[in-house]
Amino acid sequence: MTADLTFYTNPMSRGQIARWMLEEVGAPYDTHILDYGTSMKDAAYLAVNPMGKVPAIVHGGRVVTECAAICAYLADAFPDAKLAPALAGRADYYRWLFFTSGPVEQAITAKHFGIEPTEEQQRMAGFGSLAAALDALEGAVAGKAFVAGDHFTAADVYVGSQIDWGLQFGTIESRPAFEAYVAPLRERAAYKRAKDIDNGLIAEMQAANPG
Repeated sequence: MTADLTFYTNPMSRGQIARWMLEEVGAPYDTHILDYGTSMKDAAYLAVNPMGKVPAIVHGGRVVTECAAICAYLADAFPDAKLAPALAGRADYYRWLFFTSGPVEQAITAKHFGIEPTEEQQRMAGFGSLAAALDALEGAVAGKAFVAGDHFTAADVYVGSQIDWGLQFGTIESRPAFEAYVAPLRERAAYKRAKDIDNGLIAEMQAANPG
């Protein structure tokens, strides 16, 4: 029986964030693995996401792209998973989910491309500087088990993924607050399932293309 939820991804992409969220939700889903430069740019997939990028999900005929949006959408679409706070408690949830997907990721990308905004440019750029963005992010997670409220939410999937990935690849400097925040997230069963799935797919792809 085909699931009502379809996931388009490549295991070596931000799709790992959406995979973790899907595993937290626990609903059945079909997976379509796309290749960079080929199936990701085919007309069939461009009809789903005109950007030709992954991840994307289709749920009941509705398309959602962008990892933060996917996390927020799935939390609302599957309320039994309890991955979104009550409406009255969503200030920090929305704030840090979208701060991390906006200014933090922009700052990291700019740094990776060798862009160091001048003081004048920092006033114009939403992220200001990488140091400023990371200082704010550190303040959001320091001394906390969860970034928004007293239980794990979709915001932790996204914020946790960005910090986890950044620490792993050196795009986010190691700070005690970051290390303490992500350590228990890495022990979650859904996180481990998602990593096992994507690491298995990566191994298959590398075996098929050893060069």
